[in-house]
Amino acid sequence: MSYLELIKLASPEAVVVITALVVLAVGLTSRRTGTICSSVAVLGLAGAIGAVLMLPRNANLFGGMLVITPLASLFKIICLALAFFTICLVRSEKSLRHPGEYLAIILLATVGLMLLVGSEELKYFLFGSTTSAFTLFGISLIYGMSGSTGLAAISDKLAAAPVQPLLATGIIMTLIGFAFKIAAAPFHLWAPDVYQGAPIPSAAFIASGSKVASFVVLGKIVLVGFGPVHGSSAWHAMTAGWSPVLAVLAALSILIGNLVALAQTNVRRLLAYSAVAHAGYTLLGLVAGNRDGFSATLFYAAVYAITLVGAFGVVAVVRGETGGDDLKNFSGLAARAPLLAGCMAVFMLSLAGIPPLAGFFGKFYLFSAALRAGGNYGLLWLIALGLFGSFVSLYYYLIVLKAIFVDQPSLETSSSPDRSSSDLLQRITVTVLAAAILLLGLMPDTLVARILAAVS
Repeated sequence: MSYLELIKLASPEAVVVITALVVLAVGLTSRRTGTICSSVAVLGLAGAIGAVLMLPRNANLFGGMLVITPLASLFKIICLALAFFTICLVRSEKSLRHPGEYLAIILLATVGLMLLVGSEELKYFLFGSTTSAFTLFGISLIYGMSGSTGLAAISDKLAAAPVQPLLATGIIMTLIGFAFKIAAAPFHLWAPDVYQGAPIPSAAFIASGSKVASFVVLGKIVLVGFGPVHGSSAWHAMTAGWSPVLAVLAALSILIGNLVALAQTNVRRLLAYSAVAHAGYTLLGLVAGNRDGFSATLFYAAVYAITLVGAFGVVAVVRGETGGDDLKNFSGLAARAPLLAGCMAVFMLSLAGIPPLAGFFGKFYLFSAALRAGGNYGLLWLIALGLFGSFVSLYYYLIVLKAIFVDQPSLETSSSPDRSSSDLLQRITVTVLAAAILLLGLMPDTLVARILAAVS
């Protein structure tokens, strides 16, 4: 393969890397170049999306280290879109002293997500210190027992020979590493502090882009690489494999995430524990272990990511107006900013799974895929737990809406807001995301059909 062809196939990632370097160079010239840096970053992301659209339908580089498929291309575009909306939030983050450097970090993180969704090689799936410890330990055992780090070769090895104890340990360790990444219980303890302590754009990107990429990668690992050792999570016929491990993680995430979220008074921490619960819901599709289940997981991950970016956008506006993001800071938001309050209602009700919003269809798709998997309704116990968690979550989402629409504004939130240009951009971004959630709820086939075609 020529270098020219290689550059063409890796052009989306190359465009984002070059954009990051340009943004960094512009940011070093002056501290008052936030608008220029964000404009360059947005143009670079738009160019990267165009480059993705020009890629061939299928290609394979270096034995699976970079794979171009309809699924990879679709989720590269989703990751780029999430980065775009994150940058729109960055423009309103007044506390950033070096916006160029911050934007460059986001762009380089986006490159990492694009490489993750476009790889079928275990070498690329290392990220984070604690995550890497578990994942690297698991990958080393898998490589030692199978003789390969390619997912297709690992699958052939697992299908040809019984699973050895060391190989089973490697599979479990790899799954634990990804459980850290998606904030699944009991490996979720980093999420609340990060969601609350990080700058809001960072928290939004962590909660959205990294989750989407992680579920794409996890789905390929368990369904392609570990497919022959699926096992069963059915209540009447449970057998060893990766499916029962993911089922336990899903059950713990749904219970712990929803129950602990009930006690939160800070909206960002509430969204963090809510994210733990949603990781559990999203795992349902992988536990099902079929094409419909994987499609449901990908659809729900994408919808959840869009919703979280929008919710964090509202949090950013409220924090800019009031100086905080506790429930009391949202009191009387409907009187101060009716459109913003309506958008937050869309996001909260979608997370709760209320029709006709996209979150409702996402949960319905997940539960129906799990119900049909395996026969004899074996995953009914997990579906029932998911329904219970959804009922619990409705309470704390309504608590947020009560503060917005019912509670009277406190003294610290009663002043008129400052309508800056960055604040206006943020409000436009939030409105667009809320409209997207409503549109995907009314016409889910616009995304579902593309996902189904990509995973077939």
